[in-house]
Amino acid sequence: MKSYLLLLFLSFSIVANAQYISSVSYPDTLRKSNLEKDNLSVKWANTVTAEELSEHLHVLASDAFEGRETGEPGNEMAANYIAEQFKNLGLPAVGLENGYFQSVSFNKTGWKQNEIVINGNKYKHLWDYMGFATMNDEMVSVDLDEVVFLGFGIDDPKYSDYKGNKLKGKVIMINKGEPLDQDSISYLTGTKEKSDWADNIWRKLEVAQNHGVKMVLVIENELKQFLNQNRRFLVSPSLRLGDGLTADKKHANHIYISSTMAKDIIGKKAKRVKKWRKKNTKKGKACDIKLKPEVKLNLTKNVDVINGQNVMGFIEGTDLKDDIVVVSAHYDHLGKRGSDVYNGADDNGSGTSTVLELAEAFAEAKANGNGPRRSVLCLLVTGEEKGLLGSEFYAENPVYPLENTVANVNIDMVGRADEKYKDVENYIYVIGSDRLSTDLHKINENINNKYSQIIMDYKYNDENDPNRYYFRSDHYNFAKKGIPAIFFFSGVHKDYHRTTDTVDKIMFPKMEKIGRHVFHLIWDLANRDKRIVVDGEVK
Repeated sequence: MKSYLLLLFLSFSIVANAQYISSVSYPDTLRKSNLEKDNLSVKWANTVTAEELSEHLHVLASDAFEGRETGEPGNEMAANYIAEQFKNLGLPAVGLENGYFQSVSFNKTGWKQNEIVINGNKYKHLWDYMGFATMNDEMVSVDLDEVVFLGFGIDDPKYSDYKGNKLKGKVIMINKGEPLDQDSISYLTGTKEKSDWADNIWRKLEVAQNHGVKMVLVIENELKQFLNQNRRFLVSPSLRLGDGLTADKKHANHIYISSTMAKDIIGKKAKRVKKWRKKNTKKGKACDIKLKPEVKLNLTKNVDVINGQNVMGFIEGTDLKDDIVVVSAHYDHLGKRGSDVYNGADDNGSGTSTVLELAEAFAEAKANGNGPRRSVLCLLVTGEEKGLLGSEFYAENPVYPLENTVANVNIDMVGRADEKYKDVENYIYVIGSDRLSTDLHKINENINNKYSQIIMDYKYNDENDPNRYYFRSDHYNFAKKGIPAIFFFSGVHKDYHRTTDTVDKIMFPKMEKIGRHVFHLIWDLANRDKRIVVDGEVK
C-alpha cells in the first residue's frame, strides 16, 4: 500500500511541474465503484456490451467492406451501414436533403509523372526525394539553370535570408532548422531555446509564397525517416477538401530532397557553401548563393473529384437542447491494395462501433423518458486517414453552431493493447483533456474513480510528445476552434496500418469498459447544470 501511495504522490508531483498532465493516473482501488442499477448513468451505460460491439465490428471490418477507404465503394457501404443503425434507433435525419449524411467533396490527387534530373542524374521519387501532389502545381517539362541556395529560408527582423533579394519566379533551396552560434545559441532568440522557425517548415513555405518563389527545395537529411513518418499519406493518392480546381495559395510549391541531391545541385560551389556555414555559425551571416545546375522537372498530376459523407446520429436534449456534446470517431481506413484488404478493425472500426453503441444507449434512454438535457451528436467522419478531412469539413461547415458545442469526445483505436500494456487490458491513453478546460479533465478523472476505475495514462498528452497525437486525430479540428476536446486512444501496435489489423485480435471486454466510461463522461457533460468552463488557450 505504501508503494502505491508513493507512486500516486509521484504521479501528481510530475503533473505539477508539467504544462499539461503527462503522468499516469491510477484509480482509487479502495473506493467502491458506484454501480447501483437505479443510477441512470449506470443503467444506460450497461447497454454498451462486448457482444453488440462485436456484431458491429464484424460487419465494418469484414472483407466485404474492402477497408473502407474514402472515396471507394467500401467506404460508402460503411456509411450506409452506420446510417441504417441510426434509422433503426429512430433517430431523426439531420443531414438536410441527405438523410443522415453530410456530403463532403474531395479531390483525389496523385502524381501521374514525377521526374527530377540533375546534371544528367535521374533521381527516384519516394527514394531520393518526396513531394506531395496536393501541395504542388504541375511543372511540365521545366528546365532550370539556376537555383538560389537561401540558407534557412527565414525572413525575420532578427535574421533574414530574404533581405535584399528578389526571388519572384525563382527556385530556392533551404535547410531545415535555424542559425545557431558555436554554443548552440539561437541568433533569433538569443538563448538555447529555439524559435518557431526551427521546426515550422510551413512558416518558411508561407514566406516563400509571399515572396513569389516558384519552388522550394527543402534539404531533408533524414529522408528515409521522413518518408516513414508520412507513410499514411503516401500509401495512396491523397485527398483534399474541395473540387481541386482552386490551388493552395498559402504555401509555395516544395519538394523534400536528400543531401545527395543537394550536393549535386551545389556542384562546384561546395567550398563557397562550406565557407558560408562557418560565417553563419560565427556571425549569423545570411545566405543567397546562386547555383548553376542543370535541372529538369516533369511533375504532372491526376486529379479526380469524388464525393464522401460524414454520418450523423442526433439525440435531441430536453431543457438544454441547444447545447451540443459531440462524440466522434472516423470510420474510414486504408482500403485495399490488389487483393490485400486493410480491414482496420482497431483503426478505427473499434471507435466507430463504440459510437454506434453510445448512440443506442442515449436513444434508449430518451425513449424511456431519461434523455439527456443537452443534445448529443454522434458524428462518424470520413477522410481521417487522408488528413482529418471529414472532421475538418464539419468544423468549417457545422450542422449545429460551434458556439453551442460544449465539448468533443473523440474515440480512435480502443480495441487493442500496445507494447507498454501488452499484459494489461484495464487502461486507456487520454489526450487533450486539460488543454482547453480543466473542468473537462477533472470530470473525466471523477467519472473514472466513481464508475470505471481504468488506468488513465496521459503520456501522449505531453506538449513535447514527439508523436504529436494531439494533432493527429479528429478532435483537433474541434480543439483548434476553441472547443474542449478529449481523445481516448489505446496506443499503436504491430498491426497498425497493416493488413493484420483484424477482428480476431480485438479485446471486446476492454472496448466495453472504455465505451461505458465514455458514456458516463458524456452523460455528465450533457446533464450538468452549467457548461464546462473554457480556461485554456488554443495553440
